[in-house]
Amino acid sequence: MLVRDAMSTVVLTIGPAHTLRQAARLMSARRVGAAVVHDPETSGLGILTERDILNSLGAGQDPDRETAGTHTTTDVVFAAPAWTLEEAAEAMTHGGFRHLIVLDSGGAIGVVSVRDIIRCWAPARHRATAATVAG
Repeated sequence: MLVRDAMSTVVLTIGPAHTLRQAARLMSARRVGAAVVHDPETSGLGILTERDILNSLGAGQDPDRETAGTHTTTDVVFAAPAWTLEEAAEAMTHGGFRHLIVLDSGGAIGVVSVRDIIRCWAPARHRATAATVAG
């Protein structure tokens, strides 16, 4: 199975000046665990995850004053839609993160998460287990 088959095409894109509270509200409303942060001044893409927001809150920072740009990961590993889920899982494991921005023709077309991969693998493993038990 490929990344294009598992990824979410709901891509929340925010700017670096969004506060963490604004980002959290948008992420919650769209039911996503990460936002792509586009900085037009650098033409770069980064990612802000629910964990970044949680770490800021846990450190006692004010979510109305802290900005997405301050907490964005800019050293991002991007996935291609034609990657296998195994390649995406390996990149996540190697990098220690749970989300990959999926790029095609230079633009973000999706986000694939560990949860997306598990959703795809779980039914396949369930079918394999059921076939073994039945056989």
